[in-house]
Amino acid sequence: MTLTTLPHGGRHRYLRRLAAGCLIIGALGAGACAPRGGAAPGAALPESPHPLRGAPAPEFSLTARGGAPASPAAYAGQVVLLDFWATWCQPCRASFPEYQALLASYGQRVMVVGISEDDEEDGIARFAEETGARFPLAWDADKSVAQRYQISGMPTLFIIDASGLVRYVHAGFRAGDEASIRAAIDSLL
Repeated sequence: MTLTTLPHGGRHRYLRRLAAGCLIIGALGAGACAPRGGAAPGAALPESPHPLRGAPAPEFSLTARGGAPASPAAYAGQVVLLDFWATWCQPCRASFPEYQALLASYGQRVMVVGISEDDEEDGIARFAEETGARFPLAWDADKSVAQRYQISGMPTLFIIDASGLVRYVHAGFRAGDEASIRAAIDSLL
């Protein structure tokens, strides 16, 4: 069946679906430092095909600037937003003030931990200062944590529930994504 052989109403439905699909496909690549999927601004976080979704969060032990622990186990009993980021990543720069605002609104029920995938540790403290981030930021010097979490670009956010399971994986960051992230957190509290 072709577009011209569809009944009049069918053509309109087909064209609306096609236009919606094009908008979605165009939105998926936006807001990420590397091409990946993501949620449309304000939409619920999509089901992720990521292999860790539903699995226990891989454990690691890094120390954040200021000596704070930077691992999911250090914040057991809280919802943990584990964010893989880099200082050169513009969507990462946009996400940090939003993550800090989430922390302010949820208090002790939620923790954000940032894992820098930069090649050098220089610049992490300056990036934190420029973005207002006061949550733990650690450097994944040998990229072993990123390997365990199977990330393919920055930013990539893992939302881990209070029992330590990876519940959501969100790639990229665009204005409006904070609403989707907040909805995911709310579903876990």
